[in-house]
Amino acid sequence: MTFAEKLRGANPQIGMWVVSGSAYCAEICAGGGLDWLLLDCEHAPNDVTTVLPQLQAVAPYPVETVVRVPVADPVVIKQFLDLGATTLMLPMIETAEQARAVVAATRYPPEGIRGVGAAFARASRWNRTPGYLREAEIGVLAQIESAAGLDALDDICSVPGIDGVFVGPADLAASLGRLGEPEHPEVVAAVEKAITTVTGRGLAAGVNAFAEPLARRYLDLGARFVLVGADVVLLARGSEQLATRYRKPGTE
Repeated sequence: MTFAEKLRGANPQIGMWVVSGSAYCAEICAGGGLDWLLLDCEHAPNDVTTVLPQLQAVAPYPVETVVRVPVADPVVIKQFLDLGATTLMLPMIETAEQARAVVAATRYPPEGIRGVGAAFARASRWNRTPGYLREAEIGVLAQIESAAGLDALDDICSVPGIDGVFVGPADLAASLGRLGEPEHPEVVAAVEKAITTVTGRGLAAGVNAFAEPLARRYLDLGARFVLVGADVVLLARGSEQLATRYRKPGTE
């Protein structure tokens, strides 16, 4: 079952970011029991050479893996698909035209413009997967992160091939004049409206929310895939808490 199919299932998909660039950390997270992991190439020290070992490390585990590419560019999309990514998140989608372009970049001609290099690609197991060129199933998640994206949301949802829409509260907050305030009531209201719009169009809505009350609020509203943590954030906060417990009073 593909991630897109799971998004249409009965259970919401709970996941976490993997932004360390480490295959070791990715494998640890893959065995944690979550539904999906997001390997981030936009705000992390990741590229095709570091994502490859992470995909290999998590492959044996029953967890879905989504790769967020650094930019919605056809060449970059092609590289990560050939690497073996089966679901992509495309950042900063603001128009239906951009949404159509990223869908086309994930499809081989005549449906799209993806370059044909299956003989060289891990995705097709170097042409060991019969019918890959005609049967490859690629999930496409459009990320809405700006006021412009919100304005065009209904049109973006109408684009064939978009499997879900993920709302990014941090950049959205900045776009709405609330930089650094992703939990501001105005931002939360915008996220909630977006979730309602996306689900109303029959698509899966996603969002990241590290504060549990907010995550559950979005889930109750109908969000289907939610990121509730990140490897580096867990390590940062955990190390700080450990230091606090053992630091002598009055010392820095």
